[in-house]
Amino acid sequence: MADQSIVSALILGLIEGLTEFIPVSSTAHILLAGHFLGFNSPGNTFAVLIQLGAILAILSVYAAKLMQVAVAMPTSPEARRFVLSVLIAFLPAAVIGALAHGFIKSVLFETPVLICVVLIVGGVILYVIDRLPLRPRYTDAMRYPPSLAFKIGLCQCLAMIPGTSRSGATIAGALLMGTDKRSAAEFSFFLAMPTMLGAFTLDLYKNRDALAADDILLIGVGFIAAFVAGLFVVRSLLDYVSRRGFALFAVWRIVVGALGLVGLWLFG
Repeated sequence: MADQSIVSALILGLIEGLTEFIPVSSTAHILLAGHFLGFNSPGNTFAVLIQLGAILAILSVYAAKLMQVAVAMPTSPEARRFVLSVLIAFLPAAVIGALAHGFIKSVLFETPVLICVVLIVGGVILYVIDRLPLRPRYTDAMRYPPSLAFKIGLCQCLAMIPGTSRSGATIAGALLMGTDKRSAAEFSFFLAMPTMLGAFTLDLYKNRDALAADDILLIGVGFIAAFVAGLFVVRSLLDYVSRRGFALFAVWRIVVGALGLVGLWLFG
């Protein structure tokens, strides 16, 4: 049973890393896969805590750029505006996530049918947005004005509903507000850092008494798998969406959501 749990943790970690930064909802994939694998985590903590691996994947890819920003902040208004924009975008999710944490984890995370339906609906919306003849006004994620960043942050709050996708909500909102596809995806990367780190810290604090030694081992396995898979996605996603857009991910959402509903109907 322990070996089976480790294999499940490895699979779920790979799913986390492969899906966290694309608009398909990593949480939905992990919760549905965990449901059918029979993988149980106290308070659904596993799905949140392994995100640290994905966070480190972003940090490793953008380490040089982030270091340049940090060094330039004392003298560069542009660097300070970039940091302010990311923090402003992070604020709405931080407030709502802290206030609604219990409801999100105990109700929304425990409703597989809702997750499947949201996957399908979000896929349709993303496909329509990807096909709209939008004219981008913002093409550099590091130069988004704070007002735009705040609106993107409000869109991110929709991802409190599992199946919505944090990256999907921020990217779709950014596209509708005048960004191009590449910079929308890149700003979603930057916004993921404080958002996922905040969710990780809050969840670890809330469930610190419920975690056992076996849980820590499984989380470690999932963390490493998420880091490796996340590296691959972060390094390849921007070039892909610049050429192809998000239609593939929209179709993927619809297929996974539909298969999830069929699986729930057949197997419970």
